[in-house]
Amino acid sequence: MAPRTHWIFGDQLGPHFLEPRHGGPDAHAPVLMIEARSVLRRRRFHRAKAHLVLSAMRHRAAELGDRVRYVQARTYTEGLAEAGFDGGGGRLTVCHPTSRAALDFVTGRDGIDVLPARGFLLAREEFGAWAEEHGSDRLRMEGFYRWMRREHELLMDGDAPAGGTWNLDHDNREPPPRDAKALDVPAPYRPHEDEIDDEVRRDLDRWERDGEVTFVGRDGPRRFPVTRREALAALRRFVAHRLGDFGRYEDAMLAADPVMSHSLLSVPLNLGLLDPAECVERAEQAWRAGEAPLNSVEGFVRQIAGWREYVWQLYWHFGEEYRTRNALRHRAPLPGWFLDLDADAVTANCLSAVLAQVRDTGWTHHIPRLMVLGSRALQDGWDPAAVTDWFHRCFVDGYDWVMLPNVVGMSQYADGGRMTTKPYTSGGAYINKMSDLCKPCAYRPTDRTGEHACPYTAGYWAFLHRHRTALSGNHRMARAVKGLDRLKDLDALLEETSERGDRAP
Repeated sequence: MAPRTHWIFGDQLGPHFLEPRHGGPDAHAPVLMIEARSVLRRRRFHRAKAHLVLSAMRHRAAELGDRVRYVQARTYTEGLAEAGFDGGGGRLTVCHPTSRAALDFVTGRDGIDVLPARGFLLAREEFGAWAEEHGSDRLRMEGFYRWMRREHELLMDGDAPAGGTWNLDHDNREPPPRDAKALDVPAPYRPHEDEIDDEVRRDLDRWERDGEVTFVGRDGPRRFPVTRREALAALRRFVAHRLGDFGRYEDAMLAADPVMSHSLLSVPLNLGLLDPAECVERAEQAWRAGEAPLNSVEGFVRQIAGWREYVWQLYWHFGEEYRTRNALRHRAPLPGWFLDLDADAVTANCLSAVLAQVRDTGWTHHIPRLMVLGSRALQDGWDPAAVTDWFHRCFVDGYDWVMLPNVVGMSQYADGGRMTTKPYTSGGAYINKMSDLCKPCAYRPTDRTGEHACPYTAGYWAFLHRHRTALSGNHRMARAVKGLDRLKDLDALLEETSERGDRAP
């Protein structure tokens, strides 16, 4: 009996998605790939993201050669029909997709057998058992992370965490070196474009000219891996040359060095080119060999085996209704300058710099995402569903499972605390401490009102005032809320904040 054809999506591109072990596809199964332009028509994606995904898919097809049937179609339904899998033909297998919409699509069709998910450390059933044991509604990442460390024997010395402590965050919050324009670390891995990238760019140009699709952002030279070989090279370079300085400056920002010592591995991980197990194992090996400090390795392991895994599991655990959560009742639409990534329209230097990074690369690290972009949205009361969609479209590593918990739960506190213990926002003092972005700014981080009032400082107090009743009962926010009583300029602050409206700060 001939093996069943296995369908791989554009974020299932690594070899582990074709391995037959543990419920995988048949050995040597023929492969189907469908490039459906309807995906790009549904949303106004970042141009660099569209280029990246199509380049990765076409590179994978070239690697698979005669084993793959690569179909370019208007929709997935038409692609399946063209390939002969329209319900009346043979059966397909597919690894569990990463979005609820894709899962609904494959499970709603005859002839498709869904195999277990790949590309993550933990089966959904295992997480469900852990969640039930720990109280299913309010699940904290720290407890999950410690459990993952034990279960997978990551950075463990017997039953104890390596170094005697689970959490080295206190060592990973240093501001950038004084007067430094960039960290003194080797540059990250950079791929070289080839004829497939040229072909993708020509196709995107043509589709735009024909009015089939529209994009936002710039599609410069490709910055991220699209093949397994490139992804492994990026992982090796990070572990060997950049991991050592990652931890201490993990939360720091520099205008001229947006990458700092971050790994940039979220892109190949989320394309399925790397397996998370190999990433954390290589980092741990570096520490045990004395080649990287424990605080950096623990921070990296926490990002992948902790946060990434936690977000993936919560995406499924919380269910589809989580998408509509809006505990703070924020309804404001995203302003045009934000939707268009118009960094030049923005006066606040931190926001302008970060928005330019997104415009030019489709990427920033987690602190600009949370404390600059997300904080602006939270302080101004933008609709969390629209904010989630924006992050999904505009970031090259953004997928539905990535952004829904990260934005609704972490960034916008729209779930009312199911995922985090407090809203994550601050005044300009935090940005001033952790970056070099405030010094050249027209605003002053210490000013709440007046010509030089920092929109983050004013916005922070306006946010606390607007949600005073709800936040006063939060033990992590009660002290900050009481601080409103000491502000003699609160009325002026609220008036000025209201007058700004949706104008670019």
